[in-house]
Amino acid sequence: MAAALLVALWIGAALLTVGVVAPGAFAVLPTRALAGEMVGHVLPVVFGAAIVVSCLVLLIHPAARRSPPAVAAVVVSVLAAVCALAVVDPRIAALRMAAVVPIDQLAPNDPRRTFFGLLHAGSVALLGLAMLAQSALLVLLARAAIGRVPPSGGIR
Repeated sequence: MAAALLVALWIGAALLTVGVVAPGAFAVLPTRALAGEMVGHVLPVVFGAAIVVSCLVLLIHPAARRSPPAVAAVVVSVLAAVCALAVVDPRIAALRMAAVVPIDQLAPNDPRRTFFGLLHAGSVALLGLAMLAQSALLVLLARAAIGRVPPSGGIR
């Protein structure tokens, strides 16, 4: 039960980030650069939490460790988060520093702006992949919990 709750909370946090925090930042902050900077501070926490939650699930839920699909979901989620944190995020930060001006002020055909767009798309894809993997993990945990309910419908 605790493992499913952790996964559900992470999924909720990720959905809140992509559905409310990021769009809200771009809607209310005075520049896209500030909004991007703010979201750039939130996403590493979300990705880091994906790693922590995944590891905790394997630690506290023995059945998850014995389930190849659950382990695969954990591995996919962790790999997506690690790629975002170790590869994509540092490159975005370096590109922002090297550009000197905000990315959206670069010419549309500037290679730095194009590369930023690719990195952004990669970050979005990695977060989506982690969310899908965590969702699959939640379904697997829920199915395992349902399998343990006695036929009388009582709760153990």
